[in-house]
Amino acid sequence: MTDPVRKIIHVDMDAFFASVEQRDDPSLRGVPLAVGGSPNGRGVVAAASYEARKYGVRSALPSARALRLCPDLVFVRPRFETYREVSRSIRAIFAAYSDRIEPLSLDEAYLDVTDSPCCEGSATRMAGEIRERIRTELGLTASAGVSYNKFLAKLASDQDKPDGLFVIRPEQGEGFVQSLPVSRIHGIGPATTARMSALGIETGADLRAWSREALVERFGKAGDRYYWLARGIDDRPVQSRRVRKSIGQENTFATDMTEFEPMQAELERLAGRVAERLEALEVIARTVTVKVRFADFSIVTRSWTAPGGLATLEDLRPLLGLLLERALPEHAAVRLLGVTVSNLEPRDVHQPALWG
Repeated sequence: MTDPVRKIIHVDMDAFFASVEQRDDPSLRGVPLAVGGSPNGRGVVAAASYEARKYGVRSALPSARALRLCPDLVFVRPRFETYREVSRSIRAIFAAYSDRIEPLSLDEAYLDVTDSPCCEGSATRMAGEIRERIRTELGLTASAGVSYNKFLAKLASDQDKPDGLFVIRPEQGEGFVQSLPVSRIHGIGPATTARMSALGIETGADLRAWSREALVERFGKAGDRYYWLARGIDDRPVQSRRVRKSIGQENTFATDMTEFEPMQAELERLAGRVAERLEALEVIARTVTVKVRFADFSIVTRSWTAPGGLATLEDLRPLLGLLLERALPEHAAVRLLGVTVSNLEPRDVHQPALWG
């Protein structure tokens, strides 16, 4: 007896932090908005509205550069406790449809609804209802993707953003991946995209033409994953409860970075995603590690263990620059940066953050 085809929904809130601010303050609606940063050019943008994104404003962009791209940009201070409360309300909506929920951050999650009796078992109808409830109950919009595995469901949720619903059926999965540029495949960043382009691999179809052995030879163990993803195959389960030892984010650059300030901004962007994951999993960390890979492929890591818990971006931010300074020699060319937190413990809601 074969296992039933899985039904996976990926829900991703649209410009979450910025949308909450625009919902709560009508004067901000329709204007280019940055959450975080400041109009005096200090700090970095934590999130940007879709109106600001049209100008090229993105998270982790230094405020001074964001203002050059969009002189009319409006800055607001982040309200992280508000975002956490809204996220909890979103998860309560998810729980009406499945008990197999894997949060990725405050604003996105996978749901396995294979066995859900809701909507007569239709994953598409469930995704539509979830989006409508988020709209009517919380005044926000979300995009959703529906497919038979996590990889394709996440691709689908991004297909019609913002405020979209897209379905990739089992008979469509492999063909859909073949139609994509390889840069859309999760885990293939700018540097790997450039390497693939040099090999003539531009699309999913090009990737599928390579043998498993050849991909592993060229890309190591990641090549094995690329082989299966090019065929629309992803067997990872939705995991609602996991015992984790660490949470990390890293990025490899197509062009080496040489300036400290952009490196620090990138670390803040990565740390922001890590902090969202800590919140989603309801854990705190004791240790933060910054990883730097240089142009010659050598790697340096620097860590710091906190006496109190590291739970938010505000907790992590003061440590990033210090650890980066300890890791960098003079005149360094950097090809990868990463942030990892470890020594994870369950979150005590009464426990203050490290910095108060």
